[in-house]
Amino acid sequence: MNPLLNEKSQRDLVLASRSPRRIDLLRGMKFEFDVDPASDEAERNVPETDPQAVAELLARRKCDEVSRRRPRSIVVAADTVVILDGRVLSKPADDAEAVRFLTALSGRTHTVITGVAVQRRSDKIDLSGSETTRVTFRNLTRDEIERYVATGEGRDKAGSYAAQGLGCSLIRSIDGCFYNVVGLPVALLFELLRKAGSAAVG
Repeated sequence: MNPLLNEKSQRDLVLASRSPRRIDLLRGMKFEFDVDPASDEAERNVPETDPQAVAELLARRKCDEVSRRRPRSIVVAADTVVILDGRVLSKPADDAEAVRFLTALSGRTHTVITGVAVQRRSDKIDLSGSETTRVTFRNLTRDEIERYVATGEGRDKAGSYAAQGLGCSLIRSIDGCFYNVVGLPVALLFELLRKAGSAAVG
């Protein structure tokens, strides 16, 4: 268990995601947890237009789905969106779209927002929040973009890049939480888990 949080904060912890980045982050923080991913349905038909509201809503949807089948567990879910000029850049549909996304991000500053939700239905715990980080790319050549896309690293990631992998070479600066860009803002997660532990009955 993570020694910085009490036992109630992390008892029967479940991550509602199959993301390798989020799994690695939780393992690195010494959490003991199960992986029980939410379905893709949770990400469809989003009524919100505000990116911050979208990220938090999607995280809550994922948490809701997994909490229904794991009511006594503390369920953690997250969703990350990348925004450039008010437009959400989601996971690329194919390599051609990834090239377009990275071309648009080249030499520009964009915003990364991750919504995080924590629930335990048996204790009526339902918490959520979001983290915002600004990321600036260096000027990229067409060849650099195509070579990066060809690695496949960004195919399942919002904005088509991974800050913790080869994608770090695309970034000039980060203003805010680095782990938010990876997909799980650690400080926010700790705050929510601490609140969940304080509210837990058993």
